[in-house]
Amino acid sequence: MDQDWVRHAIWWQVFPLGFVGAEPELGSPDEPVRHRLDRIVDWLDYAVELGASGLALGPVFAAETHGYDTVDHFRVDPRLGDADDLARLFAAAHDRGLRVLLDGVFNHVGRGFPAFARVLEQGPEAPEAGWFRLSWPDGTAPGTEPAYDTFEGHGRLVALDHSNPAVADHVADVMCFWLDAGADGWRLDAAYAVPPEFWAAVLPRVRARHPDAYVVGEVLHGDYRDIVERSGFDAVTQYELWKAVWSSLADGNLHELAWALQRHNDFLEAFVPLTFVGNHDVTRIASAIPDERHLPHAVAILLTVGGTPSIYYGDEQAFRGVKEHREGGDDAIRPAFPADGPAEWGLPTYRLHQQLIGLRRRHPWLHRCTTTPVELQNRRAVLESTDGEHRILLALNLDDDAADLPVPGATELLAGSGQLHRTGDAAARVVLPPHDWGVFE
Repeated sequence: MDQDWVRHAIWWQVFPLGFVGAEPELGSPDEPVRHRLDRIVDWLDYAVELGASGLALGPVFAAETHGYDTVDHFRVDPRLGDADDLARLFAAAHDRGLRVLLDGVFNHVGRGFPAFARVLEQGPEAPEAGWFRLSWPDGTAPGTEPAYDTFEGHGRLVALDHSNPAVADHVADVMCFWLDAGADGWRLDAAYAVPPEFWAAVLPRVRARHPDAYVVGEVLHGDYRDIVERSGFDAVTQYELWKAVWSSLADGNLHELAWALQRHNDFLEAFVPLTFVGNHDVTRIASAIPDERHLPHAVAILLTVGGTPSIYYGDEQAFRGVKEHREGGDDAIRPAFPADGPAEWGLPTYRLHQQLIGLRRRHPWLHRCTTTPVELQNRRAVLESTDGEHRILLALNLDDDAADLPVPGATELLAGSGQLHRTGDAAARVVLPPHDWGVFE
């Protein structure tokens, strides 16, 4: 597979329905098209200036509400636009050197999905009755509603039967259709709920036509390495590291981060995870870390460890928002993007992202580096990232006092702060101000 481009990928993730301020529900299948995808086009230069090399889109296909209850995988959601609008977005991104990742919801569909609607109308004789995991009552007649498997108990999310070859055909057709149209890869939503064997059957068909497509599965828990090997994914989402980053900084326990990085190194032997400190499903990183002085530490960790990094829109401006486990509980983390540029209060975080993304792009070997502690305390640490030939050091201080830390062999401050002593010596040290950080070469 020719995927060398992924080595340089840094995604700017956008949740389109929220970003453009779309209505919370699709009123009807005949809803008039509202051409809003150009609002994302308007921000592509901003993404390039940030340093991103890819645009990772949330759901863009016709859905009933939040985008994950798809009703037509071949149609753009009319709240966002139409196929021509999406084609213009692809072209505008590619013109700027940005790859485009689509969000594929293939574990389940909305109740309004036509195949399921035919099941409700025609009963067991519906041609697509085998697409779903159904249980019919005795004496079933057309119009009788069966019991059906759902996604995590949500009645409006109807689970597909992934043992049915017709479902595999449909998913392969959808993935190839939009890759043919200009997409560069897929994020597979709720991939953890789909048998890996299903993906192992589908993905070779997709790669036969698009060998350079990037495919990342959404996986929360479990044996990441085993899932990648059995499914054929290029990567999975690195939720273990996400959790360790924010909670180690929030709790002042950098040992948790070191443990997660040890696991992360093991994963990197087999594949390169998709790394992040924020996305459309979690509390904003600026809200997850109680001490705002430690937000830069999270960004520095993300951009100096192995992985394919993703920046969630607005995180680069320190947007705040708390995810709540209730209906509408994602609204605060999926807001409309302001029409004008970064607010004055967001500029320091924006410039920090530019600096650290620039550092990473100058050191592409970081994509597959491993990271180990040189010094590790609860609130102070020095982390060494290396690929065997190259090396950088990240020093972290969460304390109220300055920290005197070892940075063996360090010759130069690349980002952040710190006063080097005995530069280039095996006994080199850095004095790091309170609540500060530094990257050294």
